[in-house]
Amino acid sequence: ADTSEYTVDSTNETTAHSDAGSELEETEVKGKRKRGRPGRPPSATKKPRKSPGDKGRSESGARGASRGRANGHPQQNGEGDPVTLFEVVKLGKSAMQSVVDDWIESYKQDRDIALLDLINFFIQCSGCRGTVRIEMFRNMQNAEIIRKMTEEFDEDSGDYPLTMPGPQWKKFRSNFCEFIGVLIRQCQYSIIYDEYMMDTVISLLTGLSDSQVRAFRHTSTLAAMKLMTALVNVALNLSIHQDNTQRQYEAERNKMIGKRANERLELLLQKRKELQENQDEIENMMNSIFKGIFVHRYRDAIAEIRAVCIEEIGVWMKMYSDAFLNDSYLKYVGWTLHDRQGEVRLKCLKALQSLYTNRELFPKLELFTNRFKDRIVSMTLDKEYDVAVEAIRLVTLILHGSEEALSNEDCENVYHLVYSAHRPVAVAAGEFLHKKLFSRHDPQAEEALAKRRGRNSPNGNLIRMLVLFFLESELHEHAAYLVDSLWESSQELLKDWECMTELLLEEPVQGEEAMSDRQESALIELMVCTIRQAAEAHPPVGRGTGKRVLTAKERKTQIDDRNKLTEHFIIALPMLLSKYSADAEKVANLLQIPQYFDLEIYSTGRMEKHLDALLKQIKFVVEKHVESDVLEACSKTYSILCSEEYTIQNRVDIAHSQLIDEFVDRFNHSVEDLLQEGEEADDDDIYNVLSTLKRLTSFHNAHDLTKWDLFSNCYRLLRTGIEHGAMPEQIVVQALQCSHYSILWQLVKITEGSPSKYYNDYGDIIKETLSKTRQIDKIQCAKTLILSLQQLFNELVQEQGPNLDRTSAHVSGIKELARRFALTFGLDQIKTREAVATLHKDGIEFAFKYQNQKGQDYPPPNLAFLEVLSEFSSKLLRQDKKTVHTYLEKFLTEQMMERREDVWLPLISYRNSLVTGGEDDRMSVNSGSSSSKTSSVRNKKGRPPLHKKRVEDESLEGSWLNRNENIHTPGALQAPQLTSTVLRENTRQMGEQIQEHESEQGSEQDFLHNPQMQISWLGQQKLEDLNRKDRTGMNYMKGRTGVRHAVRGLMEDDAEPIFEDVMMSSRGQLEDMNEEFEDTMVIDLPPSRNRRERAELRPDFFDSAAIIEDDSGFGMPMF
Repeated sequence: ADTSEYTVDSTNETTAHSDAGSELEETEVKGKRKRGRPGRPPSATKKPRKSPGDKGRSESGARGASRGRANGHPQQNGEGDPVTLFEVVKLGKSAMQSVVDDWIESYKQDRDIALLDLINFFIQCSGCRGTVRIEMFRNMQNAEIIRKMTEEFDEDSGDYPLTMPGPQWKKFRSNFCEFIGVLIRQCQYSIIYDEYMMDTVISLLTGLSDSQVRAFRHTSTLAAMKLMTALVNVALNLSIHQDNTQRQYEAERNKMIGKRANERLELLLQKRKELQENQDEIENMMNSIFKGIFVHRYRDAIAEIRAVCIEEIGVWMKMYSDAFLNDSYLKYVGWTLHDRQGEVRLKCLKALQSLYTNRELFPKLELFTNRFKDRIVSMTLDKEYDVAVEAIRLVTLILHGSEEALSNEDCENVYHLVYSAHRPVAVAAGEFLHKKLFSRHDPQAEEALAKRRGRNSPNGNLIRMLVLFFLESELHEHAAYLVDSLWESSQELLKDWECMTELLLEEPVQGEEAMSDRQESALIELMVCTIRQAAEAHPPVGRGTGKRVLTAKERKTQIDDRNKLTEHFIIALPMLLSKYSADAEKVANLLQIPQYFDLEIYSTGRMEKHLDALLKQIKFVVEKHVESDVLEACSKTYSILCSEEYTIQNRVDIAHSQLIDEFVDRFNHSVEDLLQEGEEADDDDIYNVLSTLKRLTSFHNAHDLTKWDLFSNCYRLLRTGIEHGAMPEQIVVQALQCSHYSILWQLVKITEGSPSKYYNDYGDIIKETLSKTRQIDKIQCAKTLILSLQQLFNELVQEQGPNLDRTSAHVSGIKELARRFALTFGLDQIKTREAVATLHKDGIEFAFKYQNQKGQDYPPPNLAFLEVLSEFSSKLLRQDKKTVHTYLEKFLTEQMMERREDVWLPLISYRNSLVTGGEDDRMSVNSGSSSSKTSSVRNKKGRPPLHKKRVEDESLEGSWLNRNENIHTPGALQAPQLTSTVLRENTRQMGEQIQEHESEQGSEQDFLHNPQMQISWLGQQKLEDLNRKDRTGMNYMKGRTGVRHAVRGLMEDDAEPIFEDVMMSSRGQLEDMNEEFEDTMVIDLPPSRNRRERAELRPDFFDSAAIIEDDSGFGMPMF
């Protein structure tokens, strides 16, 4: 395992290739001359070539000769300034071009010293503390140098500059990459063609990239990929120069003989030849990097290294598409789409996005699109949300470039993502949906058509299409999600409220199809969601982490949108309510709109007549409907319009009071009629009371109607129902609810008058009650507390079933109550020792009271209660934890102890809470010796007197804990029948148990007043433990001889210790570690073949089983 990241890693790549020695050292490329061996410069008489553009270029003066080095060792300048390349680049204080120019000057003076500085730069950037000396550079091969540097690593740390955290090292990475780019740019006219500098650098980086040390491999791969990018830029410039020279040459040659300049032709021919030679040299360098580094490292075991390779190949294909954008290179990106690390998949998608953005490149991407389209579409469902977002954006680019590239099934796979709870995914899917369905292809023609039809907006057909999409998705309760997904891409469409109201209010013109009732309901729901989104300017509930602070621009847009929708719907809403007043669903949705109004516009815009129209329509709706949703919407609308901060409050309050007066008067008369008729009341009488009471109850929820004294008549209805039993159930329910609201409004008035006194008195009463109960009987108080928790637990089980969600708010509430109960026991554990132990005993018995009907392999129905009981474990003395744990084990089977599924977690956590600290207190509490003052004090307090212990031993037979639980003792708090939620026992069994108690010797009074009949449960458990030990000792003495013969078998049986919990977690970690350092990714990679086999294969660029020799590009084999 590569734990330190610097230790030897034998699994850094799947295909075994050359040792640290470079493949470039003795390689011939295209039959040309051998490249110079690093460390051994070519003949001194050979001059490096210059490009034509460099002729006449004056070399700059010497800026900084040698970088303060002597024999390869950095020297200080006496002022503490950085003198090595690594230090200069790390600090980043100097301009990078100046740093590179200084290095070029030193290279011109002494190539070996300058190259040694550059080599040590790459070594130190890898985090290695070693330094390559001049004699090592001249006399040792790369493999030997790298092996020597590997020994200089600090193996105690796994960090190196590229992985170190902090802004300084993040800046270092960008400086490192910039340095390499500027170096090649400044050397592109002469030095890179001298067959020495580039050969040395490429050979070193190739050897380092093949190292088993991650830091070397990562740093050198990044350097090589950035070096390749810089060379691609040089090759592109050379190609442009070649094309220009070729055009000039052709133009000159095509002139008439008399006007043709032969000297110029010769110069252009010579320039073209030199450019071609330079191009060939650059191609050789790029091929060396690609074959020696990229094809091995793009499948490295480290995800960061794979990501670097894929990111840079995307840059090459975009920068120099004529040479790189072909199937020979695209296949690497396609294969890596299957990478198991989201980081690498993300780089693949972004690399492809940069290509698909340019529509001119689509013809070159056609074969790739056909081959990998299915994979890209499937990545829209990637488990990494960032990857899914980029995959959707890539599919959108493919759609934008060619609609025929995606099938209907491909599009449908993206459509449903607009309902995703993850907002970035949904927004990206919304952009795709907008491009596919809701973008106007010919805006001018559509606007002309709308005008001919008498429509003010050309968006009618698009809105109809939106409604159809919403209905076909069959996710009607998620309209807000659909609107939010389209909000960023289709705001113009979604804010076209004028067009929406036109479709709803006006009759269809010629050529338009009338909307169905279902479509109208969907359009109203979508329209209300767009109004909410515009007015609130934040996503709906369930999307995002909450309301964020709006920018000034967003705030201005929100205000403008709110004014726009208010001005429009102040006029349109009364008309919409009038048209759809009979439809409860539509009306309930439409009545949500006023809450998003800027109500000041009613006054400032002199629109009070529209307010009167709205109030009139609301009154009609209340009179027409009795559905609770509609009535609550009307009540809420009145509540909003009655806000005291607005000047319209008086006008609305008068209308509201008149409405309530009318219904109260109707309610009082109908109640009188119903009560007078008695049992002879007909359905009309009942309906009149019920319908009016429903309306008043809905309004009473949001409005204080206590001055109309609805409570009196509601009380009369309830009393009549209790006395005579003939009151319809629906009337009883509504009367109870209305009475409830009346009481709550009265309480609000009381609390507003003295908000603190009521709460303080209530808290003091409860505190005093608990305190007195504890003083009377600590044990019975504890039993009462655990009983109340059991009641709450049973209520929850009856509501939600036995499979409780332990993370739900209800379960957390019970646990929080248990925690507060535990705090009431105080800090003196000695005084509450017996009470807490009894509480645990009752809790354990409750948890295992019933067996699961499916069998013993399934947990008992009440097992989850142990998680509540765990809150009291901290109140147990440590020696008592062992006793309680022993008692718990009586209820457990071997299968229970071995289970580790989630449903058994309450048992596991409860056992852990008892085991913690339960074994290490024997010397300090149980034994007579004390090792410290604390332990001796605890012994004095915790050890019972000897005579009391003897009494308890003698009175074991009379222990009340051995009797049935149903025996009654003073202070026992039994829950009332109407409030108790304990599961009912079989009455027959209870009767038999009572008879058994009555037949027992001794009465309850005898038990209470005779101390010899009482013994604590803890004492009983300890006696049982002592008896068990005595029996074990006797059995041991009897069977000692037999044990001797079985020792070997027992040792073999117990030879393997049980570390089940540890191994379960460790196994997952080991699998993760193995996965991290696996050689191969789970992608379709071509197998390695020898060169002879490669030459014999025919090209098939997307068959991962084929490895071929490719004649295109730079004469590079496919793999």
